[in-house]
Amino acid sequence: MGQPKRRWMPERDQILASRWVRPVRPYLSDDCLWELNRGSVARGVAVGLFIGLLLPVAQFLFAIAGAVLLRGHVPVSAACTLVTNPLTITPIYWLAYQIGGYLLPARADAINTLQSATTWFAQALQWAGTMGAPLLAGLTVMASVTAVLGYMMVWLLWPRPAPLARD
Repeated sequence: MGQPKRRWMPERDQILASRWVRPVRPYLSDDCLWELNRGSVARGVAVGLFIGLLLPVAQFLFAIAGAVLLRGHVPVSAACTLVTNPLTITPIYWLAYQIGGYLLPARADAINTLQSATTWFAQALQWAGTMGAPLLAGLTVMASVTAVLGYMMVWLLWPRPAPLARD
């Protein structure tokens, strides 16, 4: 009896046959990008977590490109970007801002400048300039740490084959 079909995930050939994938198909044809082995999955997890935390848009595309460059598992890399989703984005960004605020020196003048802006657009620009730096610093730290931890967890927890018995 054969292996059961995974209906929730398309097969490699189905993905590569898509007309949307046609321009990048030559880059995705390497078997290493699709094999489930410890090294490629660990690299895929690391890339996916890093991109998923660091970039707010186009995460799948950048994760796939990173997996291709680092020879990581493409589907795992794309799936790991889902670490940020509508349920997790608020606590992740709050924690990143707290980390960034701890790492960067406090700017008391930023709050006064933000309150003095008159239009909503001016306030948005002021917010991005003053609050964006701690958020970006925190996201960079979180993305780097989780990528390293994800890589190490896969590397350490991946089942190893049993040693061959000697006669």
